[in-house]
Amino acid sequence: MSAAQSSLPSSNQQLIHTLYSEHHGWLHGWLRRKLGDAHHAADLAHDTFVRILTACRAQELALEALREPRAYLTTVAGRVLLNHYRRLSLEQAWLAALAAQPEPFAVSPEERLSILQTLNEVDALLDALPPRTRTVFLLSQLEGLTYAQIAGRMDIALRTVKRHMAQAFEECLVQVA
Repeated sequence: MSAAQSSLPSSNQQLIHTLYSEHHGWLHGWLRRKLGDAHHAADLAHDTFVRILTACRAQELALEALREPRAYLTTVAGRVLLNHYRRLSLEQAWLAALAAQPEPFAVSPEERLSILQTLNEVDALLDALPPRTRTVFLLSQLEGLTYAQIAGRMDIALRTVKRHMAQAFEECLVQVA
């Protein structure tokens, strides 16, 4: 039994086991048709069940109330698939920017991997922020707007901008620690 499963009540462990055994093959096939690649489909099917297990541990999901397991799996897997495509897009944009650099700026494979991992971590961190907090943070950090300019552009109070920035910085610190 994995450490993740041991923190679940035995009834939830059984429900997850049943969900996995009855629908994993179907989910893998669904993802394989979407991706055209069995290996990536297997990885994303695994990621889908990890998300479900995490939601159960955080008590954000009551499996016993799940009426349409395949519809739920499709929803969760669709989000995992979207994240997969977003990571691929981010990686392709980075590689295109890297290819446009003159030869002296070329990076080693190790540096490339490190940069791509960092970009994925930043993307995940931003994705975890509430939408308004993310927007406020990006306007400040990427566009260089002042808090007053952000408040004006978003039609929110200056105090609200400060609160969102504090929340974003706190989340950044938590992720770094």
